[in-house]
Amino acid sequence: MAITINGASFTLDLDTILIWALVGLVAGFLASHLALGHGLGLLGDIVVGIIGAFVGGFLLLGVFHISIGVAGHPLITQMLMAFIGAAVLLLIVRLFGGGRSTYQRRAF
Repeated sequence: MAITINGASFTLDLDTILIWALVGLVAGFLASHLALGHGLGLLGDIVVGIIGAFVGGFLLLGVFHISIGVAGHPLITQMLMAFIGAAVLLLIVRLFGGGRSTYQRRAF
């Protein structure tokens, strides 16, 4: 399936989805361990990494006009952007989401 966004088209096939999942997994895993101190599980890390890629792309490229690139390695560049976005996303969630209460109710 071909999708056109602002005149640029890209194809959405199984290879693209697998690459997104791989980038999301790596970025989400690293960001969740950095921001939270523990992982979120396989699916949680993938979701956080993919959402983080959108946050990183929008925040860094769209708002701050910062371009990050590794020459000759677009996959590493995507992982870096997704990692930064996922880390920012998790830090914001951790900041506003509060913490888990360690208090446990005991039954006597």
